[in-house]
Amino acid sequence: INRHFQEQIQSNINKKHTHTHCKKNDLMSFSSSSWKVVYIINLHHRICMRVYLKPASKLTCFLIFSCILILTLQKFKKDEQSKDSIFFRDGIRKIDFVLSYVDDIKKEAELKAERRKEFEQNLRKTGLELEIEDKMNSEDGRTYFVKIHAPWEVLVTYAEVLGMKMPVKESDIPSDDRIPFRCMLEPLKLPRDVKHPTPEYFTVQFTRHRQELFLIQDESSFFPSSSRNRIVYYILSRCPFGVEDGKKRFGIERLLNSHTYSSAFPLHDGQYWKASEPPNPVNQRNVLYQNWARFSYFYKEQPFNLIRDYYGEKIGIYFVFLGFYTEMLFFAAVVGLACFVYGLLTIPKISGSSEICDPEIGGQLIMCPLCDELCDYWRLNSTCLASKISHLFDNESTLFFAVFMGIWVTLFLEFWKQRQARLEYEWDLVDFEEEQQQLQLRPEFEAMCKKRKLNTVTQEMEPYLPLYSRLPWYILSGVTVILWMALIVACMVAVIVYRLSVFATFASFMESEASLQHVKSFLTPQIATSLTGSCLNFIVILILNFFYEKISAWITKMEIPRTHQEYESSLTLKMFLFQFVNYYSSCFYVAFFKGKFVGYPGKYTYLFGVWRSEECDPAGCLVELTTQLTIIMTGKQIFGNVKEAIYPLVLNWWRRRKARTNSEKLYSRWEQDHDLETFGSLGLFYEYLETVIQFGFVTLFVASFPLAPLLALLNNIIEIRVDAWKLTTQYRRPVAAKAHSIGVWQDILYGMAVLSVATNAIIVAFTSDMIPRLVYYYAYSVNETWPMRGYVNNSLSVFLIADFPNNTVPSEKRDYNTCRYRDYRNPPDSEDKYVHNIQFWHVLAAKMTFIIIMEHVVFLIKFFLAWMIPDVPKDVLARIKREKLMTVKILHDFELNKLKENLRLSSASNFDRHFAIKESRANLAKSTT
Repeated sequence: INRHFQEQIQSNINKKHTHTHCKKNDLMSFSSSSWKVVYIINLHHRICMRVYLKPASKLTCFLIFSCILILTLQKFKKDEQSKDSIFFRDGIRKIDFVLSYVDDIKKEAELKAERRKEFEQNLRKTGLELEIEDKMNSEDGRTYFVKIHAPWEVLVTYAEVLGMKMPVKESDIPSDDRIPFRCMLEPLKLPRDVKHPTPEYFTVQFTRHRQELFLIQDESSFFPSSSRNRIVYYILSRCPFGVEDGKKRFGIERLLNSHTYSSAFPLHDGQYWKASEPPNPVNQRNVLYQNWARFSYFYKEQPFNLIRDYYGEKIGIYFVFLGFYTEMLFFAAVVGLACFVYGLLTIPKISGSSEICDPEIGGQLIMCPLCDELCDYWRLNSTCLASKISHLFDNESTLFFAVFMGIWVTLFLEFWKQRQARLEYEWDLVDFEEEQQQLQLRPEFEAMCKKRKLNTVTQEMEPYLPLYSRLPWYILSGVTVILWMALIVACMVAVIVYRLSVFATFASFMESEASLQHVKSFLTPQIATSLTGSCLNFIVILILNFFYEKISAWITKMEIPRTHQEYESSLTLKMFLFQFVNYYSSCFYVAFFKGKFVGYPGKYTYLFGVWRSEECDPAGCLVELTTQLTIIMTGKQIFGNVKEAIYPLVLNWWRRRKARTNSEKLYSRWEQDHDLETFGSLGLFYEYLETVIQFGFVTLFVASFPLAPLLALLNNIIEIRVDAWKLTTQYRRPVAAKAHSIGVWQDILYGMAVLSVATNAIIVAFTSDMIPRLVYYYAYSVNETWPMRGYVNNSLSVFLIADFPNNTVPSEKRDYNTCRYRDYRNPPDSEDKYVHNIQFWHVLAAKMTFIIIMEHVVFLIKFFLAWMIPDVPKDVLARIKREKLMTVKILHDFELNKLKENLRLSSASNFDRHFAIKESRANLAKSTT
């Protein structure tokens, strides 16, 4: 045995040393403490063999050091095995939480060490068990790790404090799995043990004095890991660490902010790519990765109960919402795709497009120049392709789809309320109270407070900051938000100026360049300007968004919010307002302002008196709105998914690369999690914000782009797996938290749903060409066989070229007397030439009437559906009542049996006492006689 170990040791030492003298440098060359001790034992063995020359002494020395070596290596093997596990060194106590810190050589090193010492002593006083890993055992040789285990006594105590509901009896209510066409949906289903890892139970609030009431089969697995780390974090957030400046300081968040500890996180169950081996508990992280976080499972349902058990209700409800939203998008995507296909199939039948493309009609219509001096006259049939593309999105189905989406958004929100109510029942959130962590005072607020006042609820003195102290920061915050809103508008105006200035360049260049003649049919100056302007606008949006995220977080901190909930609400308001304006402002401009205030030839309106206002294509501005929406929406989704997938992956790779200085050392479980990216308290905030902004694209402008729901559907299918993958593999495990709804985001969704009715009605009325076509069809058409024939000519007014001012007339002279422009104005031979004619007012009246009728119809349907669909399904109400009845009965039976048992024991003890008294009296009587 000794020879075997000796050969291994000698080969390892020979790789690093050529002599047998023990030097400090020799020892430091071994990164593993195991090999350092082995090296010293081997060195002493050599010295012993040299000193003792007698064979018997050599044999004794040989046996002694062999035994020492075997015992040492066995101990090292045990230690290194424990490093890769989720248990303490004894292999029994599970690690529920990990703290880490690095020795600080600055002035505050002693203060931080004292804080840590006091904090860890107080943690032990609460009953938590701690085990510290020395920095010499860490990968970088600098980081200490404090492993925390919550024993049973601590868990039951704080489970009662937090009001956790635990199982008392398996539910006898049959599960509602009756789904129509269930056999067709079978390929989408997950295995039952993954979808429902535990049976349904009746639950009651845990009480440590009634432990025998609960179904406790195994104390180590009774509380889910999410409940365990939630309990530990509750203790950490309230544990004091000393008195500073006459105030009692407490909470792990304050210690993290002061860099006393570098991180605090619950441990993952294990490596995500490897399942646990019996008798170890199931590695839920691996189960989630195999059945949820892999892209090959994009078509499968999500294991919501397993997500809730592992990450907590707050993260679980986000994935439920995202999954439900994606399911509802499927129906909108199908209808939108059908409308798009209808437009595609009816292109050959439309008279407007055929007239524009006809050389005898559109080819003979000379259009007025689109810019001053540099632009030339052009023929209408040059926009043939643009008119056909416009029909894809501007046809009879546009109105139907706009009304449908108004109804869809109502059904989505109402059915989500039902899904949320069902979720509250299934996850025991019916009697939910706000998380204490959200209502806890922020350390920054306490640090800034100099005054204290009595809390009328708790009857305790707590920090207080008067309004006049925070008022300057509120003013600064408001001014900052307004300035950034103005900056967005300024950037949008700059993009408009870019479009105005380069349009003439594109027009003259494409006209003069002979090599571009063959692409002019589909790449007109209008389309080229629109594409480049949209791309530039998207880049500006990303840049503004990047900087505002930093600034909004800073100004929110400067407001000194009292609680974490106030901080999140304030940040939500700022970020949503900014992103709403940032992402939608350009779309609002194209939909509601572009081409509406242009004027007419000879009297155009000018931006800043220099640049002529933009005109819409003769087919309308809807194509440009579609282009703008497609580029911004698609670009945002692609950029967001790439960023979410690549950013944490690269950061984690670089962090591991810097940390792993020597490959001989075992990379421990807690170090692996320590090197992962932090999800953060605002991780879900940005996920919700991204989804809500996408919801705006799908609803606010959907009349102009019926494929928006389809793009959102495809993105969300990828988004679910990207979020699952990064949360399971690239992020530290977040602290579990409870939530019963999506919070303030639900109110934002309702607001956007109401606004979407108005925006889509205005898009159909003013941006689409539908209302002018209907007015012409019913009031001005003279061809009974082909009612829409002549519409194009009717929608174009006539301008006398001689009326052009000298500074606007094209530089090249043409033999044209008149040109056409899109508007409803009197001809030049009229007494009121170039004044809006009666048809203009008829069309305007029809547009306003349409908006009023559509809004009232859609709102009436919305309110009717909201009234018809109950917030809580009837079967859920029945289940809630059944569970309450059963829990009351179970508690009553338990207390009654306990009372009977006490009475029985009491009567037995009274009988024993009475018998003992009689016996003592009899003995006393005998002794006296």
